Amino acid sequence: MPLTQHLVGKKCTLCDRRYGFEEHELTCPHCGELGILDVEYDYDFVRPIFHTWRNGSERRDLFRFAPLLPLRLDGPKPQTLIGPTPLVHATRLGKHVGIPNLWVKDDGRLPTASFKDRASAVAVARAKELGIGLIAAASTGNAAASLAGLCAPEGITAVIFVPKAAPPAKIAQLLTFGARVFLVDGTYDDAFALSLKAADRFGWYLRSTAINPLLAEGKKTGVLEALEELGYGTPPDFVFVSVGDGCIISGLAKGLADLYALGVIPYLPRLVGVQAVKSSVIHEAWKSGGETITPVPPSTRADSISVAFPRDAVKALRGVRATNGLMVTVEDEAIFEAGRLLGTYAGVFAEPAAACAFAGVLALKAAGTLAPHHRCLVFSTGSGLKDVAGASMAAGNATLVKGLADLEAIFKQT
Repeated sequence: MPLTQHLVGKKCTLCDRRYGFEEHELTCPHCGELGILDVEYDYDFVRPIFHTWRNGSERRDLFRFAPLLPLRLDGPKPQTLIGPTPLVHATRLGKHVGIPNLWVKDDGRLPTASFKDRASAVAVARAKELGIGLIAAASTGNAAASLAGLCAPEGITAVIFVPKAAPPAKIAQLLTFGARVFLVDGTYDDAFALSLKAADRFGWYLRSTAINPLLAEGKKTGVLEALEELGYGTPPDFVFVSVGDGCIISGLAKGLADLYALGVIPYLPRLVGVQAVKSSVIHEAWKSGGETITPVPPSTRADSISVAFPRDAVKALRGVRATNGLMVTVEDEAIFEAGRLLGTYAGVFAEPAAACAFAGVLALKAAGTLAPHHRCLVFSTGSGLKDVAGASMAAGNATLVKGLADLEAIFKQT
């Protein structure tokens, strides 16, 4: 079997120029850094081997989907196993909010506690294919921690740029994993710009969102995995995910498109991208019906989706529209309450940026868009341990007791 026959090449999302898979590693040379490339597959080649490969793979992590990944089929893989993660049938939570058929994909259980491990796994595998010993990235924290954690056992150096306001837990992860960490005195967008300049100046391989087209291919494995467990023949009606840069939702859209093109699923679920009101640039473009992005300084407390200029907005918008999907915004207070409900009724500990997705469920239920019969899949993309201060904001306070003297008071509160 040809080891790259499943790969057709890459296509620019702006100018539609096509390139061979090995021609350009990052963006379209004609369109610059905004010329995001999209990996194309030979579905006729993949179709007869998809299920055989998935079921027969020795590795039960995301690499069992190798025929739909932008790597040599026999290429080196990271030592760290990425997935599968729990798909929680949240019956108690569903009953509480009036949506009995509710599932939560808890990607906070991945090795570095965020969805970004899926993208980093593919980036590290590609680096190993190319013999690269250093990978750079800009991040609000999760992508950086993911890259550092997966690079560590491979002996690959991770160079990380994060805004100095990133939660301390995420910075601690980076340093513990041995990354070379640079705290940028500015926003995520400032960190991103610096990472581009550094990578260009020093010839570094870049993992940063959207610039590297392989990341969305890793992220799509979340939906490949979730629908596999739900049963490919019965996809959900709606798939909810938080949106910041747009890379995760564009990856999920790609995964759904792949499965539909292969005939694996009978219809496309509707993708719902959920943004914080205080960081809603992609939502505003979706509402306008166009693809023009107008940067607005964000102020949401959900740091992982706090982005002024989302780099993967065009692919995100097209992905939502291709599924007849929706974009919705929610206030920070609704995000914190969604996190409390996820924990209290489903046992899922989500950081605020992850809980934002479930806040979207609540918003559409209140608006009458969701009915009790709808089947809903929600992606929880990061653990609450990533941002304990944020995750605690809606949880309330523990009760202080003095000991045996308060024994009866304890009984009354239980």
